[in-house]
Amino acid sequence: MTLVKEILLAFRPKTLTAALVPCVAATALAFAMGPAVDGWAFFYALMAAFFIQIGTNLVNDSVDFVKGADTEERIGPRRITAAGVMKSGHVMWLATLCFLIAVAFGVPLVLKGGWVIVAIGIASVLMGYSYTAGPFPLAYLGLGDLFVILFFGIIAVVGMFFIHTGHFAFEALWLGLQIGFHATVLIAVNNLRDRAGDAKVGKKTLAVRFGETFSRWEITALLLVPFLMNIYWWPLGFAWAVWLPFLALPLALILAKKIHQTPPGPAYNRFLGMAAGVHLLFGLLLSFGLWRG
Repeated sequence: MTLVKEILLAFRPKTLTAALVPCVAATALAFAMGPAVDGWAFFYALMAAFFIQIGTNLVNDSVDFVKGADTEERIGPRRITAAGVMKSGHVMWLATLCFLIAVAFGVPLVLKGGWVIVAIGIASVLMGYSYTAGPFPLAYLGLGDLFVILFFGIIAVVGMFFIHTGHFAFEALWLGLQIGFHATVLIAVNNLRDRAGDAKVGKKTLAVRFGETFSRWEITALLLVPFLMNIYWWPLGFAWAVWLPFLALPLALILAKKIHQTPPGPAYNRFLGMAAGVHLLFGLLLSFGLWRG
């Protein structure tokens, strides 16, 4: 495998739906609520989100290897640091480059949105680094799930909505929760798969803290609650947004069933792809429903 391909796989492309979906959904909501959307702002925000997530993934790759969480016993996808493809320090430099690119894409957004976007951008980069690094690594403290709900759900959607409209709205917060819950399924599946290895190195994810049964029901709740939340859109006149996302429900139910029936192991790598599929399909269908009205 070439170095370029190894690096691209280290970006974890299956998980990048977590950056794409909130930008699309927030833009659809902004369009549905009246103001014209800004296409260039959407592009800049999407690129910034992609590079923040990629930077976060690379920091995770490097730090987990240094702390002993990624070893030859790992059952998850191949990691470039643990595999010896790149040194830990080089991966961290690559992560830093990604964060800097994200900041560059954020400059036009700051010019448009002002100090609010500055605050969101700084917080997003810092939290992306602090997910596994720094004095208070969120993933090692069991706060990774909350991080994803906040930054790949609420903050991403509310921030994108603000860029388009110049104001905040409760609808964006609600939409952000829906998107964030499904994004968190990805990390919850990872954490359940890696529970045994994480416990050995003191990585106290929710799966480590509360066990496999809790983690399975957490995943189930994160998968299904967003569908129940769709009823919120009915009195607002978005009938399509209520019913159309239910086309993604069979995949969510299949994933939940498999999680409950399968012990943590290599099969969870396939479940991660299914989780990304639920997130993407639900998010795009909800976005189309909001756009359609």
